[in-house]
Amino acid sequence: MRINRSNSEQPAAPQAPQPAPRREAPQQEPPRTKKEKPKKKPKQEEYDEYEDEEEDEEPKRRFPVGCLIVIILLALVGFGGYKVSQFYAELDGQGTLGTVQTITVPEGSSVASIATQLKDAGVIKYDWLFKQYVKYSGKADAIQYGDFEVQSGMAYNDIIKALSVVTRRPTVNVTIPEGTTAVGVAQIFVDAGLVDDVDTFLGCANGTDGSDFSQYDFWNAIPDNDRLMKCEGYLFPDTYNLYADEDVYYYVDQLYNEFANKTAGLADTIAEKGTSLDDVVKLASFIQEEAGLESEDAKVSACFHNRLESSDPLWAEHKLESNASSYIMRDSENNYLWNSPTAEYFGWPEAGAIPDDVLALYDTYAISGLPAGPISNPGYAAIEAALNPDQEYINEGYYFFVTGHPDTDVAGQYFYAKTSDEHYQNCVKAGWAP
Repeated sequence: MRINRSNSEQPAAPQAPQPAPRREAPQQEPPRTKKEKPKKKPKQEEYDEYEDEEEDEEPKRRFPVGCLIVIILLALVGFGGYKVSQFYAELDGQGTLGTVQTITVPEGSSVASIATQLKDAGVIKYDWLFKQYVKYSGKADAIQYGDFEVQSGMAYNDIIKALSVVTRRPTVNVTIPEGTTAVGVAQIFVDAGLVDDVDTFLGCANGTDGSDFSQYDFWNAIPDNDRLMKCEGYLFPDTYNLYADEDVYYYVDQLYNEFANKTAGLADTIAEKGTSLDDVVKLASFIQEEAGLESEDAKVSACFHNRLESSDPLWAEHKLESNASSYIMRDSENNYLWNSPTAEYFGWPEAGAIPDDVLALYDTYAISGLPAGPISNPGYAAIEAALNPDQEYINEGYYFFVTGHPDTDVAGQYFYAKTSDEHYQNCVKAGWAP
């Protein structure tokens, strides 16, 4: 069988070797004429050339991050070591001692409060360090209360040792009952052996001896209106533990400071009611004298408020009409103008008669509104009642009150009335009228 093959399948004939192509000689550019200018290289070429130069330069070295961290850690360690050295120097004493100063540690003071007191006095720098040292050294129980002499630069152990020596000053407890007059308060201090005489105490308390209590806002706000006693009403009644070897200023200041602290929270309410602290204290002194019982303070206050503020024509003159300060009603219990320590101090009525200028300032049956000043030193309950009278008794229109005679079965009971006729019937019930 004949097999037909296509030409493509036939083996290719060998080709003769081809000569290498000739290289053409480089063409020479024709010589430039003088008019021809050389062509400028493209800007890209300039940039490339510049970049090539930069690539030839050595790369800049970067600061190793690890080295920076190490430096920071070393700085922190160094600073920490510095602070530790400061702490140790204070704990162990700094060599140079400062001026001797006396600090007073009140009874019941915590270690934290003592540490703060030492820091404020400049004895130590780190109150937290002192607190922790006392705690972990187990020396807290050794610290006493009283007066101690310490110095800055003392080692902690030396400070604790100084605070552990009992050097207490003698003290005296003084109790001032609510409703005591300024003269009465002065006499209490005389009887306690703390002040030589009544005049010394009152001279200081009234500022007539040059004593200055302007650090208290209430003192600066007391009107200069010829009142008998500037201090009356502000010698706060309470029980005080006082140093027995202090001067009169110290004793008066303790009473004024207590008044300021106790009445500090009343400022907003006083402003809202549009009155003054002095007027509140004035009214409170009458409530203190007339009510007798704290449970009745707000009701008695309501009666006084109605007398002073009512639109009733019968009370158009707005007289307080309190037996506690009256030339007409000689109250056997206590009357500021007749039989109180104040009246005795000024010589009334033994001298014959109460001066007219005093009556014009204090006789509540003769003058309108509140008197020139308080008639005693009221307690906080009476002060609060003066500011917040019983609203129901105000709305109902009560103007009168009377307490049961001590010799009757209704002794201690209170009777309130809206009219003078009702009041008279209550006086009969109370055993004061036939």
